[in-house]
Amino acid sequence: SKDFPFTIGIEEEYQIIDPESRGLRSYVSQILEEGRLILREQLKPEMMQSVVEAGTHVCRTVDEARREIVRLRGTIAGLARHQGLTIAASGTHPFSSWTDQEVYPHERYYGVLNEMQDAARQLLIFGMHVHVGMPDLELGIQIQNVARYFLPHLLALSTSSPFWMGRNTGFKSYRSIIFSNFPRTGIPGEFVSYAEFESYVDLLVKTNCIDNGKKIWWDVRPHPVFKTIEVRICDIATRVDEAICLAALIQAIFVKLYWLFEKNLSFRRYNRSLINENKWRAVRYGLDGELIDFGKQESLPARHLLSELVDFVDEVVDDLGSREAVEYAYQIIAEGTGADRQLATYARTGDLKAVVDQIVAETLEGVPVDVPPDRLQSTREEDALS
Repeated sequence: SKDFPFTIGIEEEYQIIDPESRGLRSYVSQILEEGRLILREQLKPEMMQSVVEAGTHVCRTVDEARREIVRLRGTIAGLARHQGLTIAASGTHPFSSWTDQEVYPHERYYGVLNEMQDAARQLLIFGMHVHVGMPDLELGIQIQNVARYFLPHLLALSTSSPFWMGRNTGFKSYRSIIFSNFPRTGIPGEFVSYAEFESYVDLLVKTNCIDNGKKIWWDVRPHPVFKTIEVRICDIATRVDEAICLAALIQAIFVKLYWLFEKNLSFRRYNRSLINENKWRAVRYGLDGELIDFGKQESLPARHLLSELVDFVDEVVDDLGSREAVEYAYQIIAEGTGADRQLATYARTGDLKAVVDQIVAETLEGVPVDVPPDRLQSTREEDALS
């Protein structure tokens, strides 16, 4: 029905890559200039000039979200190609250094840099954020409280950042380690009500900790503008299929929890300290580790608990039209994540440039790249005339 509240929006942060050196290029300003003519508000800079962020429109189904992601990746890759560059989707760049990056000239980023110093300069990381619409944010905060339990599972499924500045870090999600240097990150605590969350934000604003709720960077948060619950824990997924699988799972988890609340059934809420034990394991070992099943009080293979998660949402996926997307998780469980593939390529070749080539190829798998410079030219002329 048209009043379906659980819409999806996806934001992805892409790396801008020089195809010769395979390193990052601080080039977003030029891509934005052309890109905004085509994608308008769907294209945004991030703090670093070598990052370009794209956001889908509000989507009612995962199929719609897939079309959006394919279109955004194809258009941005086309804009980059127009400048002799390409894009890549992984949580960190295998070898480029944060010390070489240029900051995007915007007062908001200068403000963050001034406050966070080297913690901000090191923020050369690339994530994927999934927004799910809510009937209301009171319900949203209750769903967030419960959904926190599943965040490490989602991270384990998304890991794509094993390398940092030319080193194999030994982590599946080194992006998570870098981001944890920021304040107001990680798994949030529990909130009794949305009012309690609002008074927390108000206090931080009043005491000049933050200027608005967007500076709360938790792994899941109520979004201050869109009135969604936003899941921010995932590394950017390299393949479109992986991105859509994660978005579909997140939507399905929220809808399943809503369905339980509607029937007055509850799901246990766990302490942040416990959830953090699972997050640490997901960051370090990804799918190869074990996660704790708190109900059974035992450690089980992450792959086993992820299969259980797919079962947990089974009764809502047909209504959502997302069974195929959610069940793609089985393929990730069987074959590994982007991080696992990067490590396999490096083990085989000993060459981080080969790893970048693989990431670039997978980022654009099944994505038609479109470079119509003549269309850009004519749009420019129309803009000049208007």
